[in-house]
Amino acid sequence: MFEAILQNVRWMYWAVMRNAVWPLLCLLCAPTSGHGDVVESYVRKYQVIELSAVQKANVSSYEHLIHSFSAISYFRPRYKVSPDFIRALMLAESGGDTFAVSEKNALGLCQLLYPTAKVAARELLAKGLRFDHVSVERLRRLQPDDLFDPAVNILLTCYLISKYNKAYDGRLDLVVAAWNAGQGSIFNGQPPEYPETLDLIGKVNGYFLAFLKQRRGRQAG
Repeated sequence: MFEAILQNVRWMYWAVMRNAVWPLLCLLCAPTSGHGDVVESYVRKYQVIELSAVQKANVSSYEHLIHSFSAISYFRPRYKVSPDFIRALMLAESGGDTFAVSEKNALGLCQLLYPTAKVAARELLAKGLRFDHVSVERLRRLQPDDLFDPAVNILLTCYLISKYNKAYDGRLDLVVAAWNAGQGSIFNGQPPEYPETLDLIGKVNGYFLAFLKQRRGRQAG
C-alpha cells in the first residue's frame, strides 16, 4: 500500500446519518509496480504542506459558497462532497485567484474549462435542482465570463467533483485525473502519466491533508 499520504483516499463522500456528518475513509490498494512509483513520487513531493495566512484568507473569502454547494447531494441521497477537498482543489488550481486564467484557458477559482462547465450546467439543469447564489437562468445562459463569478465556479466544481467521485468510488488520484485530464485519460483504473496531472494529484492530496490537519487541530482545541 501507499504510505499514509495516499492511504485514506476514499474520503469525498460524507454520509449524513442522524444529523451527524461522518467521513467515509477507506484504504486504497497500491497500483501495480512502476506506475504506482510514479504517482507516489508526486505525492511525496507535497507530503508536508503548511497553509500560509494568505492561503487561509483566500479560501475563507468563499467559505459560505463552499459550505452551501458542498452540502448538496448531487447524485446519491445523503452523500456529499468534502468541503476540505474543494478548498484543496481551489488552492492547488489558482491559489484562490477569482480571475485566474491558465495557458489552456481554464478559468476562475478552480480552473474550469468552458466546454466542461457548459456540460455541467446543462446536467444540473436537467436535475431540476435550485441553488442559492446562482440562478437557473444564469446556468442556462452560461458564458465564459460567468466562470469568474465565485458562486458559479464553486457550484460547478462541486457538481463535477461529486460526479467523478461517484464514478471512481472516491479515489483521489482518479478523481483529480478526471478533473485535470478528462475521464477518457483513465485506463485500467490508473491515472495517466501526464506530469501536469500527477503534479496536481500530489498537490491536491497535500493541501487536503493540510486542511484535515487544521480541522483536527481546531477540534482538539
